[in-house]
Parts: sequence; C-alpha cells; structure tokens
Amino acid sequence: MSRFRFPVGRLPDEALLSGLATGDPELSVSFVRRFQHRVFGVAIAVTGDPQLAEDIAQQTFERAWQHAQIYDSRRGSVTTWLTTIAHNLAIDAVRSRRPEPLAPEDLDAVLGAVTETPEQHALADEASTRLRGAVAQLPPEQGRALVMAGIYGMTAQQIADREQIPLGTAKTRIRAAMGKLRTALASDRRGGDDHGQ
Repeated sequence: MSRFRFPVGRLPDEALLSGLATGDPELSVSFVRRFQHRVFGVAIAVTGDPQLAEDIAQQTFERAWQHAQIYDSRRGSVTTWLTTIAHNLAIDAVRSRRPEPLAPEDLDAVLGAVTETPEQHALADEASTRLRGAVAQLPPEQGRALVMAGIYGMTAQQIADREQIPLGTAKTRIRAAMGKLRTALASDRRGGDDHGQ
C-alpha cells in the first residue's frame, strides 16, 4: 500500500527526483521506471551498442542520484537534465573507444545526434539547422575544434594533441569559433525577433 495520497506514478518528475536523492525506495524505483526507456534510447542512439547503452543507462541513474540535489528546474526539465547526462556519458564512452579525430564530414551527424533527444525533438529542427548553418560557415579547423570542445567535452590540450597543433593554437581556434558562432546566432535571433513581433 502506497503511503502517498495519490499513485506514485502520477507524482511530478521533480518529486520523484527528490525521492531518488533521499534514497526513498518506492520513489527511486518509480523514477527509474519512468525514465529508463528514454535514457536507454539516448544511449543506444549515440553508441549503437545495446550492452554499452545498458551500462550507460545505469551510470546515468547513478549520476542522477549523486547529483539530484544540484538539479535546477530553471535550467530545464528533469527529462532534459537526465537525457543530457545520458548523452554526455554516451559521448564519453564513444570517444574513449574512438582514437581518431572527428572528420569534418561527420560534423552534421554529430550535431544531429546532440539535438535528437525526445524532449527537444520538436524544437530541435530549427535550432539545429541554425547551429549547423553557423558551424558550416566556420573554417574547417575551427569547426573541428568547436565540436571536440563543445560536444565531445575535450580540453584544449586534448584537442592540441589530437590535431597535432600547439596548445595556444587550439585555444585560439576554440575562442575564434565560439565568437563567430555567438555573433552568427545572435544576429539570427535578432532577425527572428524583428519578424516575429
């Protein structure tokens, strides 16, 4: 018999996350059940490996439990937060298995995978099209540096090692790419606001 006034399955995501944080067994199980298919879906989409995706899903829930107290609803829904954790873990797993640098022609596929979480899919097309367009305008070496830093989470030193360039050059490429991307996306946004109002 549930000690809650209405079924646990109807509790808001934030309540289940709080239960996970406190170690409440009933709420923790409900949290995992609610999100397990979505988390596994993100992991399998990135890795293409069911066994690895299962491991990533488990790591995602462990990470959620460890960091539940720092979840901030102002920065996104529980679903977005959790799928971001799963996505980042999956990318890390893929990166650790793939020693070769990301080829520029793979950029589109990587950017596509980043935006294709179930929660964000409806809004992702327009945003990812703008982002892809802005990244496509970058010189290839800046685009690679940006993807390695922003999507794969690599440090400037790791990028320098991977690209076989000096550390200062890697930092310059990342900074230049970020500046150009910010400018391009800001002008897109201003243009969209002018038409939308």
